[in-house]
Amino acid sequence: MHKLSPKSDLNYAEVIAPYWKKLIDREQGGYYGYVDFDLNLDKNAPKGVILNSRILWFFSNAYLTYKDPDMLDYAEHAYLFLRDHCLDREFGGVYWMMKADGGVFDSIKHTYNQAFAIYALSSYYAATGKAEALEIAFEIFRLIEKICTDEKGYLEAFDREFRPIANEELSENGVLADRTMNTVLHVLEAYTELYRVSKDETVGEKLRNIIEIVQKHVYNPDKARLEVFFDYDYNSLLDLDSYGHDIEATWLLDRACEVLDDSELLRTVRGFTGPVAEQVYAHAYKLHSLENECEAGVTDTTRVWWVQAEAVVGFLNAYKYTGDEKYLAAAEDIYAYIEDKLVDKREGSEWFWDLDETGVPASRKPIVEPWKCPYHNGRMCFEIVNRGF
Repeated sequence: MHKLSPKSDLNYAEVIAPYWKKLIDREQGGYYGYVDFDLNLDKNAPKGVILNSRILWFFSNAYLTYKDPDMLDYAEHAYLFLRDHCLDREFGGVYWMMKADGGVFDSIKHTYNQAFAIYALSSYYAATGKAEALEIAFEIFRLIEKICTDEKGYLEAFDREFRPIANEELSENGVLADRTMNTVLHVLEAYTELYRVSKDETVGEKLRNIIEIVQKHVYNPDKARLEVFFDYDYNSLLDLDSYGHDIEATWLLDRACEVLDDSELLRTVRGFTGPVAEQVYAHAYKLHSLENECEAGVTDTTRVWWVQAEAVVGFLNAYKYTGDEKYLAAAEDIYAYIEDKLVDKREGSEWFWDLDETGVPASRKPIVEPWKCPYHNGRMCFEIVNRGF
């Protein structure tokens, strides 16, 4: 019997949950949006809607996993901020960024952001049974399917009134993408959770469509990877292996099939999630951890916090489906690296953003900012427990 669960319980109970609980903003709502590398809290920083959606997801699933009623209070606080401040009652959907006081800071609407609101609201509904949360999740789901899609798949960035704009928020590495693997992956993730809690047939149908998009347009069978950035017609814009996204995608795609309860579809999907996991293991798992990415043959060896968390879950998932002990050993090895290196031992901190190959911080990136949240590392803890490791 493997003993990752007691370790992850401590990581959750002694590091992650206490840290994010203390970031609650009792005066202006939601959770504070910025803590710098030196652990200075900026109470006036804008609050990312993705950040607050992920915090809502985290506390909802903390309750679902550990049955600690205290978590529901923190989840409700996040829910009320999302409901009362982040939703655009005139044009629909959620904004990109809020001011510290809950006013609108950035009114951009992004499909990726809408997906995380659905993801969080669905989990909050599962934790509380609050019908209003599920209703809002379905409102956003219908909006995505009506406005944020076309005949080829999912569109990305819009202004407040849902007029298309350049996709700057999810484009990186010097390209400006019309479509991204990242948005497709997290719409899939959101719809998986919405279907899990509702069993709505239309959601299930759209979830199957997304899996087909991944198989036909995103997965590259020649390189056993998911392409990352695309033009409108799904032509890849960059020779890039994004190891964290690849290993995350393997288990999210498998989970979608499990939630759909479709064994035939799962066999089809395992036909490419299996090779992707093997490719990541073979090329990115080094020095007890996962490298970040490889662009045009040049490897970025930075050890990024969320990539390590997803590697643990992805390799546990690969072990589940293959029985190959090397994946289990890799998951356990990377988890030990996380505890030893990535968890910030300074009092009042959480995880570092990134480390270099020697295991020291590679940058002075913040401990909290719009993308740095308890979603990846918290989910790793929940997945370890719920998978029985």
